[in-house]
Amino acid sequence: MSSVVDDRSAEKKERARPGDGERPTRAPRTRAIRLGPRSVIALALVSAIGVAAFGWPLLASRGSGLAHSQDAPWLFAALLPLLLAVVVATIADTGLDAKAVAMLGVLAAAGAALRPLGAGTAGIEPMFFLMVLSGRVLGPGFGFVLGSLSMFASALLTGGVGPWMPFQMLAMGWVSMGAGLLPGPDRLRGRRELGMLAVYGAVASVAYGTVMNLQGWPYIGSLVSGVAFVPGDPVADNLARFAAYCLATSLGWDLPRALVTVVATLTLGPTVLKALRRATRRAAFDARAGFEDA
Repeated sequence: MSSVVDDRSAEKKERARPGDGERPTRAPRTRAIRLGPRSVIALALVSAIGVAAFGWPLLASRGSGLAHSQDAPWLFAALLPLLLAVVVATIADTGLDAKAVAMLGVLAAAGAALRPLGAGTAGIEPMFFLMVLSGRVLGPGFGFVLGSLSMFASALLTGGVGPWMPFQMLAMGWVSMGAGLLPGPDRLRGRRELGMLAVYGAVASVAYGTVMNLQGWPYIGSLVSGVAFVPGDPVADNLARFAAYCLATSLGWDLPRALVTVVATLTLGPTVLKALRRATRRAAFDARAGFEDA
């Protein structure tokens, strides 16, 4: 006979919550996925390739073959396996256990279910606030995997599978990972934390739309000559056209997305943060199990 002894010191330290006027006590942070050396290298590599994949139009020469839309699927096909490689490397490097897999599945399903609620309606996408809060509580490694898988699942759910999907997965992974890298994870609580998350969510919502514009902008060709990408033109000229393209096409979606994220974070944030932190404490991802004779 043997029994499993769980370390629940984190839960004991989290029982007393200071008010907004008090100085918060230091509490250990639980990470469902801890990034090891191989995971960090894989994540940095994918992010660097993703930046190049998003930004190549500003550096492409006039005669570059990348200026032709028929070359784009090859770029997307190369990006998706790299995203999946990050997930595999993270699992192999950190030993993702059944509890973390269950948490990932639940949150990814919730994010995928939230997206269709406002998809196509003036950019209203309530899934953003959940991705930001989850990344904040569970860390950047879990956040990147969650953002990527949630976008993949939502694409399957809504029939939005296409050459743009790998870029959406990468961009959403960055959004959730960035929330996990915000300062003060152990001590910042209350209104200050909600304010920081609301500001980050607004900026990330607009940045997501702007970055995704880079994916489709080079392929409009001469359809809209005033804002079209011109291969080989100076970067400043193409940037001016890109800014005009964003103002004309996506700002009406980006700003409502940012507003919905801010409102949802400020109103639902306290409840969701409390639930996520309670779930991570009960899951005891960092607990060490030991066996002793009965």
